Amino acid sequence: MENQQLKKAGLKVTLPRVKILQILESSDDRHLSAEDVYKLLLEAGDDVGLATVYRVLTQFESAGLVTRHNFEGGHSVFEIDDGEHHDHMVNVDDGTVIEFFSEEIEELQHRIAEKHGVEIVDHSLVLYVKNKK
Repeated sequence: MENQQLKKAGLKVTLPRVKILQILESSDDRHLSAEDVYKLLLEAGDDVGLATVYRVLTQFESAGLVTRHNFEGGHSVFEIDDGEHHDHMVNVDDGTVIEFFSEEIEELQHRIAEKHGVEIVDHSLVLYVKNKK
C-alpha cells in the first residue's frame, strides 16, 4: 500500500520513505513531530537519520501525503492527509492534540464570510485548551 501511495505522489519508493510512511499510518498518535518519527524508527531497529526524517517529511508535505501543523508553543507536527477536514484543540498542559469536527462551527464560519461578501476557500481552527481543575 505504501509503495502505491509514494508512486501516486510522484515519489521514488525508497526504504526510508516506506518506513516513515508506515510509522505515520500505524501510530496511535496521529500528530507526530520529526523527532517522534525518528524515535519510533529507532525503537523498531531502523537505521534512519534524523536529517533524513526531516527531509522525507518535507517531501511528503510537498507531495500532499501529510499536513504540517505549527501549533503555538511547540514544534511542527505532521499527520497523514486523508482529505477529511477537521479542526484541532491543543492541550497547553500536556501538548496533546485533539481532533474534532463541528457542523455548527462550519456553518457559522460560512455565514460570517457571506455577511462580509467573501467565501471561504480553506481554514484552520485551533483551540488552545487546558485541563479543568
